[in-house]
Amino acid sequence: MQVYGRFSGIYDKLMGDVNREEWASYLLSFIKKENAHIVDVACGTGEFSWRFAKSGYNTVGMDISEDMLFVAAEKARKNGVTVPFVCQDMRELSLHKKVDVISCACDGVNYLQNDEDAYAFFERARSFLKRGGILMFDVSSEYKLENILSCNTFAFEEEDCAYIWQNMYDPVSRLVKMDVTFFEKKENTDVYERFCETHIQRAYKQEELRALLKKAGFEKIRVYDAFTKNEPSEKSERLQFIAFTDEEE
Repeated sequence: MQVYGRFSGIYDKLMGDVNREEWASYLLSFIKKENAHIVDVACGTGEFSWRFAKSGYNTVGMDISEDMLFVAAEKARKNGVTVPFVCQDMRELSLHKKVDVISCACDGVNYLQNDEDAYAFFERARSFLKRGGILMFDVSSEYKLENILSCNTFAFEEEDCAYIWQNMYDPVSRLVKMDVTFFEKKENTDVYERFCETHIQRAYKQEELRALLKKAGFEKIRVYDAFTKNEPSEKSERLQFIAFTDEEE
């Protein structure tokens, strides 16, 4: 399971082109219960956690990276909300009581590199959801990882940081290895410091995830072309899953 390290400090700068406000609103559109209790799994720097809390939901954020959680806690404080953050591996999810919603946004499930790990998360999530509860998560699609990221190199530059992102996709294991080299400007200097991280994601087929969710006990599963309520196409780059604990919504 990938643990974000030093990348945590500049993650938000390099995600500047992603509209997290609209993304959070999209996720909240699936929640019908007022005053729902939400657990934001693989919450990263807490961009969704604090927005859920700001919208009036009782929210807990969880991530395996202590560095990410440090950033998340500071962000929640600055945005005037109280969000407890817990360091926990999503495969070993453990809550002290059942909740209404478990959310996992922005590739968290892709970091589970085999069916056993994905099932472990789904099974734990199912066990901690109330009747009528939902698990919502997204994945970068197999199409995206195999055809867009694949064996390509990307570069990005901001005023005080930059990265070079090299990808290698294995069609047999369906794992994409992402070697990222970062350059971060030291404060009050013109010197850039270089550091590297490696991330590995799994390309899942929609039917594989459906089968694992069914096995874990979810009764009804819906899949959308992310950020819409439309059916996904063969070239959808991100899939949004909404899994219900029973037939009631």
